[in-house]
Amino acid sequence: MESCDIRIVLVAPSHPGNIGAAARAMKNMALGTLVLVNPKQFPHAEATARASGADDVLAATRVVQSLSEAVSGCGFIAATTSRDRDQYFRVLDVRAAALRLVAEVQRSPTAVVFGAERTGLSNEELESAHALIRIPASTTYPSLNLAMAVQLVAYELYRARGAAAPASVPLAAPLANTQEMERLYAHFAQVLEEIDFRDRTQSGTHLMARIRRLLQRAEPDHNEVNILRGILTAVQNRRRTAGGGSR
Repeated sequence: MESCDIRIVLVAPSHPGNIGAAARAMKNMALGTLVLVNPKQFPHAEATARASGADDVLAATRVVQSLSEAVSGCGFIAATTSRDRDQYFRVLDVRAAALRLVAEVQRSPTAVVFGAERTGLSNEELESAHALIRIPASTTYPSLNLAMAVQLVAYELYRARGAAAPASVPLAAPLANTQEMERLYAHFAQVLEEIDFRDRTQSGTHLMARIRRLLQRAEPDHNEVNILRGILTAVQNRRRTAGGGSR
């Protein structure tokens, strides 16, 4: 099975041994694109030793300064987490995420993002993702080693690539990227303010969070985002024509 452009992205890895072990797991499962965001130590002798034959993966590893650079050009991005989060994202198990990544890579590069060993990914880093991969672990020992997490995901990707018939997988339109979604959220917030549409709950502070959650789970594509923004613009124009103005 040939390697494909599913990027394994490690954000701020602190242990070079984990980088090497991740490279070995990737080599085992026919993945060849490893990207490191601000690694503490790389290259490093321990990474080479732990790679154990995956020297070509390490040699081709890219080191970048930001997550946005690491996932540039990717049409679908999944970010790993071991915790339950009250976020806006669709949450997938590893097997479902692997099938989605394998389908999406037919159209453009995809990426799986792993956080630092101690802290995982920050909420800001999660904003780059289209979905989260939930990796559960025993409640008696929930700490999952970075290299082990990469092994789990790499195995499921290998399995999905072998089981899938790529030519028969129907592809929807490309998803809107993070920048397009942020512009849509800002436009929504602006229009809601202009028409004085507010959260009617007791706290009155969660309306945009709910809208973000709804839109994120809907996974709009580029054209659908443009349709929604067109509707919002039409609302603004109609109010101006009617003499309502902007606040």
